[in-house]
Amino acid sequence: METTTREHRFLHIDDKGQLTAWWLITICFALWGVASNVTTPMVGNFSKVFRITAGEASLISVFYHLGYFCVAIPAALLIQKYSYKWGIVAGLIFFAFGTVAFVPSRWIGDYYPFLSAYFVMTCGLSFLQTCCNPYVYCLGDKKHGILRINASQTFNAFGNLGGWLLASEVFSKLSPIDAQQRMTMPMQQFNAIKDHDLGVMIQPYIVMGIIVVAVLALVMVVKIPEPTGVRVTRNLRDRIKLLMEKKNYRDGVIAEFCYVGAELMCWTFIIQYGTRIFTAEGMTEQVCIQEVQKFTFLSLLFFAIGRVCSTWLMRWFSASRMLAFAGVAAMVGIVGTILFTDRNGLYCIVFVSGCMSLMFPTIFGISMQGLGDHVKVGSAGLIMAIVGGSVFPLLQALIANSGITLLGVPSINVSFLLALCCFGVVAWYGHQAYVRFRLNPEESADDDDDDMLSMPVPIE
Repeated sequence: METTTREHRFLHIDDKGQLTAWWLITICFALWGVASNVTTPMVGNFSKVFRITAGEASLISVFYHLGYFCVAIPAALLIQKYSYKWGIVAGLIFFAFGTVAFVPSRWIGDYYPFLSAYFVMTCGLSFLQTCCNPYVYCLGDKKHGILRINASQTFNAFGNLGGWLLASEVFSKLSPIDAQQRMTMPMQQFNAIKDHDLGVMIQPYIVMGIIVVAVLALVMVVKIPEPTGVRVTRNLRDRIKLLMEKKNYRDGVIAEFCYVGAELMCWTFIIQYGTRIFTAEGMTEQVCIQEVQKFTFLSLLFFAIGRVCSTWLMRWFSASRMLAFAGVAAMVGIVGTILFTDRNGLYCIVFVSGCMSLMFPTIFGISMQGLGDHVKVGSAGLIMAIVGGSVFPLLQALIANSGITLLGVPSINVSFLLALCCFGVVAWYGHQAYVRFRLNPEESADDDDDDMLSMPVPIE
């Protein structure tokens, strides 16, 4: 009973029913963290298993983020018409169907059915993110909505770690035959190895599917309290127009787009960045991969620890100020990543990962301020911004493979200039939000003329 009281006080949630709903919804945050970090390392494996180019394999990332972009608005309309609960149910159903689709894709033995499975799965993740983030924000005292999102996203960070561990287990069971040897194999031998590897690669998705079905059953039977006071009086076009007129929200979508791009650049290109360093030290390809994996794990660990710490600190410090500080600190770390050509550059990426920990949920929460009953459609715009995760890495790849050098540093280092610019946008948004709401606190208040839902949500 004492623990429950402590949770109520920390999360500023009104009653036990809402607290139960918060815990159940937070499980979904962990699930999409697992899905994300199982999927990201799969790109290289698909390239090897199917004997396709790196460009073709990168379509996984494109389809993964395309699902977020395509379904966010329909998800917002669904929860606007019905409820958050039915939006979450729809997301879990799509998620489950996507994971199940990996089984027939393996039977077919072709690459492109897997892209369809990823797309369906991420349609489910888009539903979940569009529903869960604003729901947690609106659950309880609105003044502490940003803190609640960060608290839920803490479980997402540990889901990231779980996904990485699952992916590592997959890698250890794959055939050790490299891509070059597979290219010269007889077709019969190649197909046998391919079938074995695909059987291993779909295992994490089968496990996730079972867990998702269990969570779906819980969501169906547990009461999910719906925020009260929502009255929809405008059509979708008018609501989007109103949202675009709000500078805080509009800038937040841009900042989220840049942040997701920066995160994917750091965690995707750490492999190429580290491989260059360890190869220069005289290590073999296999040893290089093992060493880079250690730094990837450290990055995810610092990210999770950073999210716990930032959520705790948000009880006393302004969220927007913390966001601006984290953005500047990340820029300093990226400068180190660019200038160092040894292991120090990898430690800088680990440091940057700690700085990134609070960015997504904090940008999301600040952008929600003053939206009221437009939080549902507003959430869709912020989730659509996740498509930045497929845009910026492609641009970085062009720079990294161009052979361009700057001040004597190699092209892979130079490519992190894009991440530097992205973190600059995040820092700018945090500072602008702090100044905007400190000087004009009424801007964070909901507009009564638009039948808004939330109470004023000052950042201070």
